[in-house]
Amino acid sequence: MRKIVLYCFLLSAFSCDKLSVFPTNKKEQRNERIVASVGDKNLYISDIEGVVPRDVFGQDSTVLVKSFINTWAKKQLFLKKAEENISAVNNKKVNELVANYRQSLYINGYKERLIQQQLDTIVSDTAIEKYYNQHKTNFKLNEELLQIKFIYYGKDFLDKKEAEEKFKSSDIEDLEDLENLTINFKDYKLRDSTWITYEKVLQKIPPFRYVPKEKLLKKSKYIKKEDSLGVYLVAVNEVLYRNDIAPLSYTKENIKQLILHKRKIDLVREIEKILINDAIKNNEFKEY
Repeated sequence: MRKIVLYCFLLSAFSCDKLSVFPTNKKEQRNERIVASVGDKNLYISDIEGVVPRDVFGQDSTVLVKSFINTWAKKQLFLKKAEENISAVNNKKVNELVANYRQSLYINGYKERLIQQQLDTIVSDTAIEKYYNQHKTNFKLNEELLQIKFIYYGKDFLDKKEAEEKFKSSDIEDLEDLENLTINFKDYKLRDSTWITYEKVLQKIPPFRYVPKEKLLKKSKYIKKEDSLGVYLVAVNEVLYRNDIAPLSYTKENIKQLILHKRKIDLVREIEKILINDAIKNNEFKEY
C-alpha cells in the first residue's frame, strides 16, 4: 500500500509541480535604478539592500556600500576576462561541470521535496530504546560525563549557614527548603538529572579549572569553591568515564537522528526503484 501511495505521489509531484521545481529561463525585467555596471552586467539598488546594518549610518554606511560595489565590480571584471581568455578545451570542461552541477541541483531538490512529503519523522521512545539496546557498543563515550547539583550565591547572601546545611543533607524536606532560597541564588541546579560533560562543568563553575581533574571525577557530596563574586557549593552525584557506554538520556537525540537518516536512505532507494521499474514498464529505459 505504501508503494502505491508513493508511486502516485511521484507522478503527481512531477506533473503538477514541474514548473515550480525547474526554474524558467525568462529574461529578468527590472525597472529600478542602476547603481553600477560592468559591460552589460548591472548592479541594481535592490541588490545592495541589507548590505548596511540598521545601526550603521553616515560615512560608515557609505564605506560599506562602496566596498560592496567594488567587490561586485571586480568579480564581474575577472569573470569577463576569464570568459574572453579561456581555451575551447577548458570551456568545454567548465560547461560540463556547470551542466552536471545544474542536474544535481534539480535532482537533489526534487528528492528533498519528495522526502519532506513522505518521510515519517515521528520516532517513538520505544524505537529509540530498541535501537540503543541493539547498538550499545556504538555509544562509547569519548569524554567524561557528570551528574551534579550545585548552588551559587553572592558573598552578601545572608543565609549562608542554612544553605550549606540544607545542601549537605539528603533529606527531601531540606531540599525543598533549599529550593525556597533559590530566588537569592545567582545560579543553581538541584533536581536536574541531566548529564553534563566535564568541559561544560568547568565552564559552569570556573573555580573548578584549578581543581585536579581526578578529584572532580568521583562522587562527592560536598565541594565548596569561591571566586571574586560568590560561593559555589557542589555535589557530584554520578560520573561516567571515557569508553563507558553513554546513557540513553544522553544519546536520545543522536539516536533519533540516526533512525531518521536510515529512513531517509530507505525512502530514497524506494523512490529510485519505483522510477526505474516504471521507466522499464513504459519502455522509457532500455539496456542494450
